[in-house]
Amino acid sequence: MLSICFLLLFLLSFVILTKKSKKIRSSMLTMLGVHGTKREVLSMEQHLPQELVSNILSRLPAKDLVKCKRVCKSWFDLITDYHFVTNHYVAYNNLMHYQSQEEQLLVIGRPFVSALKTHISLLSCNTNDPQKNHISSSSLLNLPCEYNNSEHKYWSEISGPCNGIYFLEGNPNVLMNPSLGQFKALPKPHLSASQGTYSLTEYSGFGFDPKTNDYKVVVIRDIWLKETDERKLGHWTAELYSLNSNSWRKLDDASLPLPIEIWGSSKVYTYVNNCCHWWGYDVDESGAKEDAVLAFDMVNESFRKIKVPRIRGSSKEEFATLAPLKESSTIAVVVYPLRGQEKSFDVWVMKDYWNEGSWVKQYTVEPIETIYKFVGFYGSNQFPWSSSGNDGLVGCDYEPESEKIKDLQVCGKNGSLRAARYMESLVSLKRGNEFSCQFVSRE
Repeated sequence: MLSICFLLLFLLSFVILTKKSKKIRSSMLTMLGVHGTKREVLSMEQHLPQELVSNILSRLPAKDLVKCKRVCKSWFDLITDYHFVTNHYVAYNNLMHYQSQEEQLLVIGRPFVSALKTHISLLSCNTNDPQKNHISSSSLLNLPCEYNNSEHKYWSEISGPCNGIYFLEGNPNVLMNPSLGQFKALPKPHLSASQGTYSLTEYSGFGFDPKTNDYKVVVIRDIWLKETDERKLGHWTAELYSLNSNSWRKLDDASLPLPIEIWGSSKVYTYVNNCCHWWGYDVDESGAKEDAVLAFDMVNESFRKIKVPRIRGSSKEEFATLAPLKESSTIAVVVYPLRGQEKSFDVWVMKDYWNEGSWVKQYTVEPIETIYKFVGFYGSNQFPWSSSGNDGLVGCDYEPESEKIKDLQVCGKNGSLRAARYMESLVSLKRGNEFSCQFVSRE
C-alpha cells in the first residue's frame, strides 16, 4: 500500500503538470484520501521531503485541498499554515494561467429592480482562441440558502481580488471567497452622521492589512445639512469595517484631506501598496477643478491626496478611470472620450507611486469601436469593457505592435456588467478557532 501511495502522489503531480483532466486528478486524490490509512500516509511522508509535499499540494485547487486536510494531521497543519496559503495563491494561479493560457473573470450583472437577483458568472477567456471562451455555472458560485430563500439581496459593484477575497457592494455588503464557497454578510454600520447632517452618496474601498492579517472595508459618505437640505461640498465622513472584529468604527474626520470631490465614473478596483483609491478632483478658490486621486492606507488607516497633472480636457468630454498596474505596483489612469463610436484611449502611469511628479503617458491605444465604459483592468495591458451596442462585455489585450479585440460573449443592459479577475484562494473568512472541527483522522 505504501508503494501505491508513492505512485499516486507522484502521478498526481504529473497529471497537474501535464494538464490532464480534472476528473483523473480528482479520482487520484480520492483514492489517496480514502484508501490510504493514517499510518500509511505518515510512513509515506517519512520518505518524502516536506518541501516536495508542499510543492505538489500547492498545485491543487482550493476545493481539493479542503479534502486533503482530512487525510492526516500533518497535511492539515501544512494546508492551514499561513505561509502555505500565501504560497498556494501565487503558485497555483500562475501555474493555471501558464498552462491554460486563460484568464478567468468573475462577472456580475447588476439588477434593475430590487426584486431581481444579481447574476454572478465565472468567465474563462482564452488569450489565443476567442472561440474557446465560455461561461461556467460553477457550484462554487452558488449562493448559500439564506440568500436564495429570503427577500433578495442584491449587489451592484464588485471589488477584488485581494488575496482571492472579493467585496460585493449592495444590500447587504458581502465578503466572499468563491473558491471555498464562503460568503459573509457585513453588519450594518451603526454609526450615524453627526448632528444636523445626513448622507446620500457613499463610496467603498476594500483591502488587506498584512500586519494584523485583517481584511478591511472603508466607506466614505458625503455630508448634507438637514437645516438647509444642502450638500457640504468637498466634505465627507468615513467608517472602517474590520473582519477580525466583525464591527465598524468611525474614522476621525480630521484624517480626510478635505476638501475633495469623488467622481462616480471610476469603478475599477484599484488596490496598490496596501491602499485603495478613488478618482476625484479639487476645487480651487476660483471654482476651477483639478483632478486628484484619494488614497486610503489599510495598514496605517490614513488618507492621502495624490495630485494628478492635466492629462485630459473637459470632464464633460472625457472619462478618466483608475486602474492598477500589478507588475509595477503603482496606479494608472485610462483617459477616453465620452462621445463617438470609435474611441482611442491613453494610459497614464505614476512611475513612482510615492512621487506625484512621476506621471507619464505609458501608451495610446488606437481607436476601437463600441467602447462604452471600462469595467475592469488586470495585468498591465488587458482591458474588459462594456460595449455601447448591445452592452456586451469586450476584452482588449494591448501589445505595442498588435491589439487583440475579442467579444467575451456576455450580455447585459444599461451598464449593468461589472468584472474582476478570478483567483483561487485558501484564505478563510472565518476567524477564531475556525479549523477545530475540520480534521478527521482515519485509522
